[in-house]
Amino acid sequence: MIFEDEIQMKEYVKMMTDMIVLCGTLAISLSFWIISITASTFYGTLRPVSPWRWFFSILVPLTLTTRAVKRKSLDRTGALGALLVGFILTMANMSFFSALLAFFITSSKLTRWKGEIKRKFDSEYKEGGQRNWIQVFCNGGVPTELALLYMIEVGPGEMPVDFGKQYSASWMCLSLLGALACSTGDTWASELGPVLSRTQPRLITSWREVPTGTNGGVTPVGLLASFLGGLVVGMAYYLSQILFVNDLHLAEPQWPIIIYGAMAGLLGSMLDSVLGAHWQYSGYDTSNGKVVNYESVTTKRICGKPILDNNGVNLFSTIIVALVFPGFAWGFWPH
Repeated sequence: MIFEDEIQMKEYVKMMTDMIVLCGTLAISLSFWIISITASTFYGTLRPVSPWRWFFSILVPLTLTTRAVKRKSLDRTGALGALLVGFILTMANMSFFSALLAFFITSSKLTRWKGEIKRKFDSEYKEGGQRNWIQVFCNGGVPTELALLYMIEVGPGEMPVDFGKQYSASWMCLSLLGALACSTGDTWASELGPVLSRTQPRLITSWREVPTGTNGGVTPVGLLASFLGGLVVGMAYYLSQILFVNDLHLAEPQWPIIIYGAMAGLLGSMLDSVLGAHWQYSGYDTSNGKVVNYESVTTKRICGKPILDNNGVNLFSTIIVALVFPGFAWGFWPH
């Protein structure tokens, strides 16, 4: 009897939590709508948010995060973070949503793929990934801030990347795309490289062979995977530009977005590896035969210092890519 009461209590708490999350998200989305309409009325500079965009921005992220929790791609805190990130990016720009969706779906599927193999060398492996709110914000925090700045600059809606007409907004678009491509490329490399590679990883800073799972270790398969991961995100962004941007033929060519995404995925993943090799501790634990991120009496240091964890490295990588890469794109973008 006591056991049944505990189960009922847990189900009740779960239901109330979901209701609170739903009500809170609706309140936030309504506030964005009201603020947008008010600003448009008084200043005439921002486009008001349509009911369709508001409805889509809350329904789709809520559906995806609920499914992700059931498939153990996110835990409860990760779902809350993903819901906020998804709502803001979708409200800001459908191209942002498409890039985020490409990152989320592909990363979740690759994390679950060949889990029995990854469990043998990954000491922190979790079934399905089960990302928490810290992991969500370290990958999605920078894009979320950029999406908010974008809405302040031009308001919610789609626009082409055109430095001649919208310099700062175009910079924000490419910064956001680069950050998501960087996270995607790093995830693809981490999930595919150790499983598919037939060669031993090499430390990116010294090129010496290191055990599988070492922070900063790279393989040709992993580098190719990071390039393809960024390419997928760039293609998702580009296709949504074709579908949702009006008068696209009057703007600068948009096809470089695909190449930009691929290069951000590759170079962002390499940057992540460099930071991991220097600032993230890797040691071989003789007690379990795995590479670990902590120091103990049974571990032998491979590389790095215990300054950052994997989440910190991911955050720094996305920040650097978001700040630097649009400058290179502006210099080479066709006019």
